[in-house]
Amino acid sequence: MDFKLWLNNKVEIVEKALKDNFVRNENRQKLIYDAMEYSLFAGGKRLRSVIMLGVNEIFSNDYKSVLPFACAMEMIHTYSLIHDDLPSMDNDDYRRGKLSNHKKFGEAAAILAGDGLLNMAFEVMSRESLKFDTDKELLLKAISIIAESSGSEGMIGGQIVDMFCEESINDISDLEYLQKHKTGAIIKSSAAVGALLGGASETELKTIEKFADNLGLAFQIQDDILDVEGSAEKLGKPVGSDESNNKKTYVSMLGLEEAKKLQKKLTNEAIEALGIFDEKSEMLIELCKYLLVREK
Repeated sequence: MDFKLWLNNKVEIVEKALKDNFVRNENRQKLIYDAMEYSLFAGGKRLRSVIMLGVNEIFSNDYKSVLPFACAMEMIHTYSLIHDDLPSMDNDDYRRGKLSNHKKFGEAAAILAGDGLLNMAFEVMSRESLKFDTDKELLLKAISIIAESSGSEGMIGGQIVDMFCEESINDISDLEYLQKHKTGAIIKSSAAVGALLGGASETELKTIEKFADNLGLAFQIQDDILDVEGSAEKLGKPVGSDESNNKKTYVSMLGLEEAKKLQKKLTNEAIEALGIFDEKSEMLIELCKYLLVREK
């Protein structure tokens, strides 16, 4: 199958599932649904859910039990972006070419919209899991993996280090710790859940996690590079914010060319990890190559 066709198909599957699982009510709290919906359907690569579905199809031909988890991951990722953009965090006015949530709805509504999406993610996973014949212990383990990766030992922990412990970032291993938590944790858990629910063995699961670890870091390095070389039009937000905010990034610590070399190395290691799955991992390998040269 053509990679672009495969990718578009996965995104369409996720978009439909998100619309099916986003429950809104026309009641007194209608504003919260407006704010949640505004950011959840603002576009984006749907990378985490695509990774989840792509990994799952290595092991299984039936992705239906994975879809609620893919939706939940997009809700969690979107909530984190809403909160990241707040004045008390990164203070960004635009996201994906549109006003950031707090600029559109106000800070209080944006905070609550993020909270609402986080809660909805767990509503969707728990509600839909009850409908499947899949081993409930396996489904609970998948929920646990996602919960941990988005919590204080995962994404939130990474954000705390980024905001309050930056003086402790002295070398690349320190920066890797930050990014493996802030960005990499939910990429890794997306891949792990896809493998777990597909029936992967422990050995296969560890291989998938190695792939996702490398891909997550390579993805973050490309973000750092795009903040220097990218265009605001393609990114949908201003560039150069890392430098203006004195953020420690792979580019600021290694220089642009060395950052590009490391990104390529990590991408190749992610691809090599998939080698044991032969042609079943072809589309995921193409995804790695695509992300290496992405412009947004």
